[in-house]
Amino acid sequence: MAIKSTIFKVTLSVADIDHAYYADHSLTLARHPSETDERMMMRLLALSFNAHLLNDLCQGDGQLVFGAGLSDPDEPDVWLKDFTGQTRLWVEVGQPEEKPLSRACSKSDKVVVYAYHHAAEVWWKGIQNKLTRMDKLSVYRVSSDISQELARWAERSMQIQATIQDGHLMLSSHQGTIEVTCERWK
Repeated sequence: MAIKSTIFKVTLSVADIDHAYYADHSLTLARHPSETDERMMMRLLALSFNAHLLNDLCQGDGQLVFGAGLSDPDEPDVWLKDFTGQTRLWVEVGQPEEKPLSRACSKSDKVVVYAYHHAAEVWWKGIQNKLTRMDKLSVYRVSSDISQELARWAERSMQIQATIQDGHLMLSSHQGTIEVTCERWK
């Protein structure tokens, strides 16, 4: 018998001052049995950083949702689709390979990667030159200290406030506050 995904419920309040986007999101995260809390929370962080694109790219007429993640390698970790079915945003967390990123660039208007693992620098040095021709791709580095701290926040029911100002993300919950600054690699 296969182990089932663990379901997490999140109320995410986003106040993106940089993009004048303010909204509450009721989210369901299904954590695959082989997925870590760290990776799951990075998906939540990625959604927080990109929530404003729901208005910027789709004028509010779209869906910003979590993909199947590890359950389906052909789906992103987070994506934004407009109501015509067009994929406007494709987000990956971790250290994806070149070919899936190339496919994502052909299927979506914009592709973003959030690298967070302690070996992210090694991954980046090995793949950086292969990604230069992908104009739709942006790559950001989140320190492993931040991702590991976020992993400690994982609970079956979470209420998180995300405030974005001057490119910095401030996450708050009953667990405390974490300031997230991403280094842009591409």
